[in-house]
Amino acid sequence: MANFDWHAERSDLHGIALLDRAPESEGIDLAAVRLYRLGRVRAEMEKRGIGAMILSDSVNIRYATGTRNMQVFTSRNTPSRYLVLTQNRSILFEFTGAEHLGEGYETVDEVRPAKTASFVAAGPHIAQREIDWATEMDALVTELAGKDAVLAMERMNAGVAIAIHMLGRRIVDAQEPVEMARAIKSPEEIKCVYASLRATEVAVGKMRDAICPGVTENQLWSVLHKSVIEQNADYCETRLLNSGGRTNPWYQESSNREIGENELIALDTDVVGCHGYYSDFSRTFHSGPGKPTDAQRELYQTAYEQVHANMAILKPGLSFRDYAEAAWDIPEKFYKHRYYLSAHGCGMTGEYPYLYHRGDFPDAGYDGVIEPGMVICVESFIGGETGEGVKVEEQVLVTETGIEVMSRFPFEESLLAREV
Repeated sequence: MANFDWHAERSDLHGIALLDRAPESEGIDLAAVRLYRLGRVRAEMEKRGIGAMILSDSVNIRYATGTRNMQVFTSRNTPSRYLVLTQNRSILFEFTGAEHLGEGYETVDEVRPAKTASFVAAGPHIAQREIDWATEMDALVTELAGKDAVLAMERMNAGVAIAIHMLGRRIVDAQEPVEMARAIKSPEEIKCVYASLRATEVAVGKMRDAICPGVTENQLWSVLHKSVIEQNADYCETRLLNSGGRTNPWYQESSNREIGENELIALDTDVVGCHGYYSDFSRTFHSGPGKPTDAQRELYQTAYEQVHANMAILKPGLSFRDYAEAAWDIPEKFYKHRYYLSAHGCGMTGEYPYLYHRGDFPDAGYDGVIEPGMVICVESFIGGETGEGVKVEEQVLVTETGIEVMSRFPFEESLLAREV
């Protein structure tokens, strides 16, 4: 019996993975979004004299092409899905059996089956598999960009990078050009961000309505997760939802702890949402049935003040250093448990730039300029040495004249109230 080429026979598979017809896509030119992003990457490559790039991070592949496939899995198992990109060619090496997912995209010139070069795929033959993979990639780069072309790579297991280097190829890190490309959003991209935020806000509203003493943190978090997935989000990058004493210090993910009466519940959404764009705002709630205490309201009002004071500083042309100098002073009693950043870039995940507190800038900070088209998340965590804490965060767009607040989920009037 002759082999049946189901890709060739099934013409309806062409573009099967395209998401342009989803409800949240209405009014958005996703082809323009994809072509803009691909152009941004190529422009940053050209600035740095990079002849070819191999991307393996699933988010960066989606940024450059719009394609997606098992994003968490393929980012962890690398290289099992990767993109070879030059100024004139875009070749997607898709996971075995999934080549159809790359068809129909104007950003992809060719789809080939990937050759996975990980230990779990190759076992004791991993060293030879890495050499074979590197030899194939080096030959392809030579064909597309020349034998002396500089190659940018990212997130590969060390063996493949070493193998390509041993072939005489000059290798540089792909992080900088890709991050710099992602930093500036087009107007059509901003529509995608808004679509993601609106869906996440619906989910947070459902989660807020489900808050009551006796429900567990995991049960509450699952309400958020269910709703965003129903609305075609990709996944939640973290599980940063906690209650009561687990709100302080920050970074305690959801657990089976039952929420008690009159406790604070803190949430950081971290949703990789519609079109793969990040919805990243934070809110803190009160479980009731009583009113918040004076201590709870002080924490909340302090965090609210920090975020809004720092939002007022943001403007195009401001340097990262000048932002740090002008940023709101964290009271000493809350300084130890401060959030590690004052603000950060946001796109398809958290991204460049990081804006640090004044006290952290000498050791951790770097300079740069806030530019129109950046999406910035302004952060605050306020908590003392003991007791509860409050997490608040807003997502804003830097415009030509200032900022536009993108996140619209309301703050808690009971926690902002000056009187009980």
